[in-house]
Amino acid sequence: MASTTSTNKFFFFLLLASFAIAQVAKAGDADITSDFLAPAGAIVDGNFFTYTGMRSIVNAKPPANFTVTKVSMAEFPALNGQSVSYAILQFPASTVNPPHIHPRSAELLFLTRGSLQVGFVDTTNKLYTQTLLAGDMFVFPKGLVHFQYNIDPENIALAISAFGSASAGTQSLPATLFATNIDENILAKSFKTDVATIQALKAGLAPKA
Repeated sequence: MASTTSTNKFFFFLLLASFAIAQVAKAGDADITSDFLAPAGAIVDGNFFTYTGMRSIVNAKPPANFTVTKVSMAEFPALNGQSVSYAILQFPASTVNPPHIHPRSAELLFLTRGSLQVGFVDTTNKLYTQTLLAGDMFVFPKGLVHFQYNIDPENIALAISAFGSASAGTQSLPATLFATNIDENILAKSFKTDVATIQALKAGLAPKA
């Protein structure tokens, strides 16, 4: 009887472990069973695997505001199923990429020009920060709140970010909280402030006419 009970416990824990592994596996991009995926009707040749959309930023005048140029599955369909994507981040002097998360991927940032103050917050609310110089890399773990800030008041910064997903996703905390339809009373209570302050924050994030 004891042996049967032990066996049942073993299979129960094995089932739990299998479920946990399955959940972790589902957290990333799904594996594909072919070399690549192509949309129906697509002409698959060298052009299909080439993306030229970054040419517009090479030798171009730096933007006036912080700018992200993404190359994900949406922009480059050949990335579908390949678990990789890119972004080019351009930081004019004294600009910030506000706190945000990528729910489906870690981010590996490579700073090619200037300097950046970067950081992320873990699930215990511990802040990890670093000041990067050109040539440095920094990893932002998957799903954690992070930011980048060009503290230089005169010079631009340029970074390339790689993601382990063809569609990493981005949720900007300011936009998610204050540029959606979350009830102002809920936000006021959550931030221990008043509705007027919440309305002022929303006004500051409203698109410029």
